[in-house]
Amino acid sequence: MARIKPQALLLQSKKKKGPTRMSITTIITCNLVVILVLFSLFATYKYCYQRTNKQSEASLNTYEGIDAFGNRKKADLPSFAIINTSKGSITVELNKEASPETVDKFLDLCEKGYFKGMLFHRVIKNYVIQGGDQGHGAAEDWTLKGKSQNQLSTSPKHEAFMLGTSKTKRSNDHFELFITTAPIPDLSDKLIVFGRVVKGEDVVQEIEEVDTDEHYRPKSPIGIINVELTHQT
Repeated sequence: MARIKPQALLLQSKKKKGPTRMSITTIITCNLVVILVLFSLFATYKYCYQRTNKQSEASLNTYEGIDAFGNRKKADLPSFAIINTSKGSITVELNKEASPETVDKFLDLCEKGYFKGMLFHRVIKNYVIQGGDQGHGAAEDWTLKGKSQNQLSTSPKHEAFMLGTSKTKRSNDHFELFITTAPIPDLSDKLIVFGRVVKGEDVVQEIEEVDTDEHYRPKSPIGIINVELTHQT
């Protein structure tokens, strides 16, 4: 039997143990498969992320009553505001149909926390309680008319427990808040009525009865804690 030479035996061993080489076509195919898988995963993630964002925006817009153009939807606006004061809560129904611009401004200021900590700085018995801007003296100027209001014909527009604001033009960052405590028809040219008290009339009356100085300023501070907006009471 012929003996195999050591050199031939070594070459034969290397051929058996050497790794199988992959063709260039196989390598390219594998790389393409990996790229396609990664692209599919990225596309799926992007789709899910965008869908979640759109759903969140739609939910937020519905809550805030904003349409696709950035305008408030009248049907989605809160119908009631709960004015929480240091004397108790006053619930008012907002008149969105009669005073849409005023209601919209009021809601915007509520969302910004404008009324939080605001004081009722003027209280006139059998007339109005006033919060908001100080120093303009609007209600004080109406006092003499208020004292003679019983001689005037009653107007349903300004009956007791109506929520209104002054018609005086001011910047968008200022807002006067009035709640009437008696029928005041002579204020038709002074006030924009945009709501009425539906709960908490006793709280309004309690504020009305506080002691005031000669300028109708309460001797003890009475403030608004916050304002809550709701679609139902």
